[in-house]
Amino acid sequence: MTTTGPATPAAAPAEAPPAPRYDLPEPDASTRPYWDAAAEGHLLLRRCRDCGRAHHYPREFCPHCWSEDVDWERASGRATLYTWSVVHRNDLPPFGARVPYIAAVVDLAEGPRMMTEVVECEESALAIGMELRVTFRQEEGREAVAVFRP
Repeated sequence: MTTTGPATPAAAPAEAPPAPRYDLPEPDASTRPYWDAAAEGHLLLRRCRDCGRAHHYPREFCPHCWSEDVDWERASGRATLYTWSVVHRNDLPPFGARVPYIAAVVDLAEGPRMMTEVVECEESALAIGMELRVTFRQEEGREAVAVFRP
């Protein structure tokens, strides 16, 4: 006995797979001073004139009190390690070429907590509270990005 099922529709034309997505900084007028300073080796923060607290990543308002009265401030570049994770697999460019790498959260001396990467340091040397200094990763055609090292 032969059975037949419903007719199958013709195959759709093959589409190109979507390009891999990853986050690259997209400077705009409000963040241009941050990226220009990074290109010169300086980390900038925003400080609120109303409540006095600093914040990072740069925004045009204070995330603590919602004031729009914020100024740019050059950070000292000092931080302490809050936590970290060693990434052994990441399929998104440009991260896949860097594995393993140390994804980290640091406490900046000025107060804000920042997501970053620890470089020039073996995993075995990492310790909560260790002192770090900012440095910058500059890749051709991309904005300089703040990373930290002992």
